[in-house]
Amino acid sequence: MARSALLNVMVQAAFKAGKSLARDFGEVQNLQVSLKGPGDYVSQADRKAEKLVREELMKARPTYGFLGEESEEVIGTDGAHRWIVDPLDGTTNFLHGIPHFAISIALERQGEVVAGVILNPATDELYTAERGGGAFLNDRRLRVAARKNLSDAVIGTGTPHLGVGNHGTYLVELRHVMGEVAGVRRMGAASLDLAYVAAGRFDGFWERGLMPWDLAAGILLIREAGGWVADIDGGNKPMDDGSIVAGNEYIRRALHDVLHRPVPGK
Repeated sequence: MARSALLNVMVQAAFKAGKSLARDFGEVQNLQVSLKGPGDYVSQADRKAEKLVREELMKARPTYGFLGEESEEVIGTDGAHRWIVDPLDGTTNFLHGIPHFAISIALERQGEVVAGVILNPATDELYTAERGGGAFLNDRRLRVAARKNLSDAVIGTGTPHLGVGNHGTYLVELRHVMGEVAGVRRMGAASLDLAYVAAGRFDGFWERGLMPWDLAAGILLIREAGGWVADIDGGNKPMDDGSIVAGNEYIRRALHDVLHRPVPGK
């Protein structure tokens, strides 16, 4: 696959941070961990990875803006471009020695994501996409799964945890979905969940309470793999809304309908 110069910069930044995370993952029990919020941990590895990614990206394009999970947003003098970065998506997995975490990097141009990279350093799986150029896992082109019926589908989701999200709403949604599908999976890293939809591993995905760095690269991957993405209410701005429903055309629509099914007795 041919990559643009900017995508190569993003891939290089992801691999540089990925090497650092892989080393720290091997020493996960020795990491000094600070509490950022209830059930939400941030480690030295997390901050170090963002610093490495930021340095690589800003060295290549110093006038671009930068939005990262672990630092304050930088407004670029360029005005049209912004990097959107999650240096360690799946922090809880990482800290518990579970090899399912990722670095997610997206490039936004005039409000639209035009390039995305998601790397799992534990498996060396690299997902890349550029607008109009398709989505890839390493060098293999991706397509979303072709299943049309929820009864055949495996659906990914994100589960609200201690101190985060509306647990009651989620349990109602889960009850409705689990009665219609072949399986529901909660893996713990939203960017990889979206990459799995693009790769056809998940037929669909839904979650609330997400941030732009959770979504940006994965949304582009799914769209470039032929999939459909919307917020839970059916709008076209999941990054603004912080919620997402994704899949192929049929599964996304069916999943949306199930999520909006009336609650009996109400």
